[in-house]
Amino acid sequence: MTTVAVFADPPRSGLVLSRLIETSPISTEEAADLYGAMLSDVCLAVERSGGELLVNYRPDDLLPDEHAGGDAEAEIRDLLDGVLEEPPRVETQVGSTRAARVGNTVSHLLETEEVASAAVVTPTAPFCFRTHIDGAAMKLRNSPVVLGPATRGRVYFAGFTEPIDFEGAYQPPEIETLAWRASDAGLDTDFLPVLPVVETGADLRTVVSLIRARRVAERIVPPHTTEWIGDRGLRVEGDELVRED
Repeated sequence: MTTVAVFADPPRSGLVLSRLIETSPISTEEAADLYGAMLSDVCLAVERSGGELLVNYRPDDLLPDEHAGGDAEAEIRDLLDGVLEEPPRVETQVGSTRAARVGNTVSHLLETEEVASAAVVTPTAPFCFRTHIDGAAMKLRNSPVVLGPATRGRVYFAGFTEPIDFEGAYQPPEIETLAWRASDAGLDTDFLPVLPVVETGADLRTVVSLIRARRVAERIVPPHTTEWIGDRGLRVEGDELVRED
């Protein structure tokens, strides 16, 4: 069984998806709601998979001062209440940088808890379905590192059966840097399908179009993200994100 840590921030206005706010007509409040919807979809996918869900959140003392001052764990638990069948395991991230926090989580799971494999998933990858999590677990039986590439060199999934040197491992392009770190450690790497993540307006246009297309084709969609898009009447016209009248 793979332990899958979903790396999450409390879904606070202005804290999450800041680049999306700057590059789209989405407000800070809407961005926070979207982040919560995508986080819900990713956690639900992990829960429904054969993996063990761990929600690994960034506590207030690791947040920028202007966004600190709350109860991050309670906010995340409240968000997921009613989304998941069982209350999730929720633990704090430890480390001053993203790479350090990922490294600490993976190393703790592999070396202290002695799990067979550990993975980290971004909460902004709503198309990371149960099948992707289970497929990654299968690949981890044969390859000590499995990466899920996203557009523009990003990564939505990183799984390990052995730790690597994580210092600076998320330097862009993330997918290449992580592959090099695995190679430096003498570890083989396998890959999952490319999936979109949402960080910018261009990313959101991709996801909106893909969700609308999959609904036309009657294919599976991420339910909470789809509901968020539908409630706001979002669609793509040309190269612009617009709201239906």
